[in-house]
Amino acid sequence: QVQLVESGGGLVQAGGSLRLSCAASRHTFSSVAMGWFRQPPGKEREFVAAISWNGGNADYADSVKGRFTISRDNAKNAVYLQMNSLKPEDTAIYYCAAGFFSALVDGRPNYWGQGTQVTVSS
Repeated sequence: QVQLVESGGGLVQAGGSLRLSCAASRHTFSSVAMGWFRQPPGKEREFVAAISWNGGNADYADSVKGRFTISRDNAKNAVYLQMNSLKPEDTAIYYCAAGFFSALVDGRPNYWGQGTQVTVSS
């Protein structure tokens, strides 16, 4: 079992930045891929980004490429999502997730966090 706890959400103006963090409670954190998903108001949850176990491979949704960066620190059992040039359409609940890299990209994680709200005002 992997417990994931997100933090760093909040309210930001369009064009601003936020950094989300996810702390994982598993001593084998360094062996699993990690990802971020989001669920905009009234919409289904969607893939945002994923990073492989060693950070050597990453993938992003087209809507966030060039603006968001996923990273991880295996020594701290943590994964991050740096979000720049935020837009109102980025408003959503953001979820941390863990699992196999290909499964994350396909929207099929093994574990989910509880989510953190990000609101971008225009």
